[in-house]
Amino acid sequence: MGETSYAIGLGSNRYRGRSPRATVEAAIEALTGTADVALVARSPIVDTAPLGPGSRRYANAAILIETAFSPSELLQATQALERSFGRRRTRRWGDRILDLDILLWSGGCWGDAGLVIPHPEFRQRSFALGPLVAIAPAWIDPVTGLSIRQLETRQNRAIPVDRASPHP
Repeated sequence: MGETSYAIGLGSNRYRGRSPRATVEAAIEALTGTADVALVARSPIVDTAPLGPGSRRYANAAILIETAFSPSELLQATQALERSFGRRRTRRWGDRILDLDILLWSGGCWGDAGLVIPHPEFRQRSFALGPLVAIAPAWIDPVTGLSIRQLETRQNRAIPVDRASPHP
């Protein structure tokens, strides 16, 4: 087993033979139930509002895994798993049976035509940061230099009111 670690975000909001929560559970088992991928940690599954035109609430979670897969190989494996669950890539941000995102990689940054790590939008998404902070609060985002806990705190903090400025 290699020593490469990844943080993977999982989400589901469509029923196809099982609930979205059960789909996320089954996806975790399927992804980590082989000799190629070891489960290191998993977050609780949380219910979140859809982003964009989705119509149903999502079941979201995050896992930490170790594998010898390169980022490209892991992308191929996660996309094959999505397809095996019935995922069809149609509308962006639409309802999904299963969505797997590679959020972070212990190798830092990665980019090619089909994959960018860290996930470019994870810092603005509470459905990614919430589960991530439960399992990897000290993981440092290689782009910002901030920990997952710091990113989650910044994302959730209220915008301060400037009380020094005069009111019109």
